Amino acid sequence: MHEIGMIVGGLDYNHKNGGLTLAELRIKHMVIFNLQVEAGSEQAEQFLQKSEAVLSVIPLVENFAVFRQISGKNDYDYGFSMEFVDQAAYTAYNEHPVHVDYVEHIWKKEVARFLEIDFQAR
Repeated sequence: MHEIGMIVGGLDYNHKNGGLTLAELRIKHMVIFNLQVEAGSEQAEQFLQKSEAVLSVIPLVENFAVFRQISGKNDYDYGFSMEFVDQAAYTAYNEHPVHVDYVEHIWKKEVARFLEIDFQAR
């Protein structure tokens, strides 16, 4: 087996063939939530637009998407989804000053409740 070395998200990965693939290192970060304001309102739309504008441009965020709930299977109204190349990228996002400021000054004030989900392929 050949040793493979790569740098992903600032970390140096060295492993033998048959180890983790880049797809298996990826993290899908999702959050579903309800806002303090009425779902579908102009204020809700402004929150979604503002959030996308701020969060989608933070370095290392990939495939950012905004969702509206269409099912009656749960009572959350909206969702955000994004991907990170690996744990180091996800950690960098969580610690990034823009994200920290967003959480403190926007998210905590405008979100009534949420559920955060982070997945990695098995």
